[in-house]
Amino acid sequence: MSQRKPSAWRRARHRVAHSIKLRMVLVFLALALALTFVFITGAQKAFTMGWREAARPILMDYVDRLATEVTASGPTPSVERARAITERLPLTVRIEGPLIHWASHPDAGPSNKEWGGGKDWPSLLHRQTADGHRIEFGINGEAFERKPRLIGYALGALLALTLLAWLYVRRLLKPLDAIGEGARRFGRGDFSQPIPERCLHGPDELGELALTINTMGQDIHQMLEAKRALLLAISHELRSPITRARLNTELLPETDAIRPQREALLRDLQSMSALISDLLESERLSGKHVALQRAPTDVAALAREVVGELQVSHAGAARVTVSAPVGMRPVSVDASRVRLLLRNLVDNALRHGGEAAVAPVVTLSAGDDGLSIEVRDHGPGVPEEQLSQLAQAFYRPDSARTRSAGGVGLGLYLCRLMAQAHGGTFAVRNAQPGLAVTVTLPA
Repeated sequence: MSQRKPSAWRRARHRVAHSIKLRMVLVFLALALALTFVFITGAQKAFTMGWREAARPILMDYVDRLATEVTASGPTPSVERARAITERLPLTVRIEGPLIHWASHPDAGPSNKEWGGGKDWPSLLHRQTADGHRIEFGINGEAFERKPRLIGYALGALLALTLLAWLYVRRLLKPLDAIGEGARRFGRGDFSQPIPERCLHGPDELGELALTINTMGQDIHQMLEAKRALLLAISHELRSPITRARLNTELLPETDAIRPQREALLRDLQSMSALISDLLESERLSGKHVALQRAPTDVAALAREVVGELQVSHAGAARVTVSAPVGMRPVSVDASRVRLLLRNLVDNALRHGGEAAVAPVVTLSAGDDGLSIEVRDHGPGVPEEQLSQLAQAFYRPDSARTRSAGGVGLGLYLCRLMAQAHGGTFAVRNAQPGLAVTVTLPA
C-alpha cells in the first residue's frame, strides 16, 4: 500500500517546529498584529470618547446653521436647498412632515451610529421646524467608501514590515546553515574544511559559536591524529620483538615436556602478530586516501580458496558452502582486501555458528548495481540493541561473542572499512537463527 502523504497543515507544523527562522518571523508578525490592533482600538476609543464632549457645542451650532439654511425661504423646508447641501457636503438629509417627504439617499437608514450613537445624539442631529417638519442629518457613507481607508495603509505597512523582518532574520541567521554543515562534516570525521571565515567575524553569538565549533574540531582532529600515530608506532615497534620471540620459541627443543608450552606460546604470538596486522590495516583503510589495487577478480573462486585455507585452523570449515551463480563475471576489486574480508566473515561465522546443525553459508550474487556478498551462520545470533555496534573497533557483545570465543573485535570493523574503501555498504542483521552479514561492492 502506498504511504499517505502528510497534509499541508502537518507539513507546515513540521517546518515551523524545525525552523527557528520561521518561528521568529511568526513571533514578529503576531507582535506587529497585536500592536496594530491595540493602537487602532485605543486610538478609536480615545477619539470617540474624547471628541464627543469637545465637539458637542460645535456640532450643535453647525447643525443649527444647516437647518437654518434649509428653512431660509420660510418655515417649510426647501428641498432644493437640502439637495444643494448634500452636493456640497458628504451628508444625507431626510425631511418628514405634513407637506414634504423627501430623502437625499432613500436607501440610507438612520445615521446615528455613524455619528457615534448614544441617547443624546438624536437631539443633536434632528431639528424640528415651526410647521411640524422634521429634518434629520447624517453622514454619507458612500463618500467615505470611495476614498482609501486608513486600515488598508496600515495592513500594507504591516505586510511590508513583516517582509523586511523576514529578510533581516534570514540574513541574520544565515551563518547557521554553514555552522550546521561544518558540524556534520566534523561528525563524519572530515576535518579538512572548517566553518567558513565569514561566519567567524561576526560580533554576535553565532560568530562565537562558529569559532568554538572550529576550535573543537581542531582539538578532536589533533587528538585522533595523536591516537592514530601512537597506535601505528606501537604496532610497528611490536613487530620486531614478536618476530624475535617467535624465532626463539621455534628454536626450543620439541620434547614432550616442552612441546605443549611451545605450541601455546606460538599460538599466542601468532594471535599477537595477526592483531598487529589488523591494526595496521585498519589504520590504512580509515585514511582519507586509501590506495586500492583493483583488478578483475573471480570472487567465487576467491571465496572457495578462503574456505579451503580455513580448514587448517577450523575443522568446521569443510562444511561451509559457497553459493554463486554459474558464469558470474569477474569484478574489479582489490583481491587482497576482499580475501581478508571473506576470511574475517567466514572465520566469524565459524567461531559463533560452526557447531550449529546447519553450517555457515557464503552467498554471492551479481546485479547491475554491483556484487553482493552474504555470510550467514546459524548460531545464537546477537541481541537487536547490539547490532549497530558490532562493526565498531574492539566491540564484543556480552553474549556468546566474547574474547573466550576468539577475536578482539576487529574482524567486522575491518570488513566495514574494506567495504567503504571500495565505495560499498556493510549491513548486519539477525537471520533467526544466526547472524547474516551483507557486503555490497559497486560494479
